[in-house]
Amino acid sequence: MTSDPVSSQAGVGKLGLCSACSFFPDYLNAGRCQPGDACIRAHSGRQIDRFLRNNRELAVDYLTDIFWERRAIATRYAPVDTIFALKSDPDEVVRRVVAMRLPVDQLISMIGDHDREVRLSVAARLPEAQLIQLIHDPDYLIRATVARRLPHGQLAKLCKDPEREVRKVVAGRLPPFALHMLADDSEPEVRAIVAERALPGLAVALLQDSEWWVRLAAVGNAPIEFLPALADDPEAEVREAVKNRLATEKNA
Repeated sequence: MTSDPVSSQAGVGKLGLCSACSFFPDYLNAGRCQPGDACIRAHSGRQIDRFLRNNRELAVDYLTDIFWERRAIATRYAPVDTIFALKSDPDEVVRRVVAMRLPVDQLISMIGDHDREVRLSVAARLPEAQLIQLIHDPDYLIRATVARRLPHGQLAKLCKDPEREVRKVVAGRLPPFALHMLADDSEPEVRAIVAERALPGLAVALLQDSEWWVRLAAVGNAPIEFLPALADDPEAEVREAVKNRLATEKNA
């Protein structure tokens, strides 16, 4: 059964968006748009997205649209080679889409973008060799993202980062032989991560840490002969961990 073509006046009264639309009535008759559901003229991101998802070949025509959301959605569906100029779009939402879609070798020019979310996308995709250029970004979330991706040989550059969360990421990724660089960190949360991953010699030093949860983490890595000294530790959890480790070694 075939649907009857839509008359030239259909949809004009409903939302008034079909009136003077260059796609009406052909696209409506072909099921390529639907008033209130998939419409390029609507000021609704959901409707614009549905229209361009079904008519991707039209996306490039809306990359310079006056409405920021229409540009952003068009950027999502347009061919990649047509969106390069939008790296400097005045709207940050558009630039975020660009940063997620550009080839990675084109991202370096966006590392100084004013929007944090844009720089986060860049930091997540930038080639490893270029990540070092973001280690002094003013936003710690970008620096933490960099710390998660930097090659191990460059992580030491972030050991003195002013933000604890960045140093925690570094402590979780440094090779064990390099963890001594964070063993005296001012934050016990960082030192605890170091203690959990420390080689035996460093773990012995961390058994003397002023924070009990750092000592607790060190118990698992310190040589067994150094543990009896903590049998009377002021913290019950540390004493219990020492007792369990000694018992395990005795029964091994």
